Amino acid sequence: QVQLVESGGGSVQPGGSLRLSCVASGLTVSSYTMNWYRQASGKERELVAHIGSVTASTSYADSVKGRFTISRDNAKNTVNLQMNSLRPEDTAVYYCSARRLTTYWGQGTQVAVSS
Repeated sequence: QVQLVESGGGSVQPGGSLRLSCVASGLTVSSYTMNWYRQASGKERELVAHIGSVTASTSYADSVKGRFTISRDNAKNTVNLQMNSLRPEDTAVYYCSARRLTTYWGQGTQVAVSS
């Protein structure tokens, strides 16, 4: 059974940092395209960052480029999202997903950025 469990969310002031983690079981993260999505209240879910399976190439939404970094720890079967210089507009529920033929989703972790 596949499980993706996110952690690391919380409340932070603008300019602060958070590190989200997604621990996978039942699949190997290096064999999947791993993604971080977010969904703000009243808005559609959007792709924030992803890391490819073979080359570990990364890409980011324009809104987070230069501030967020996605990484993969194969030994821990984990994908991380380092978020720096956080802004109020980064407030959302952040979801981890794993995509190959099927897409699996985690339950999400809340990030709130406010002063």
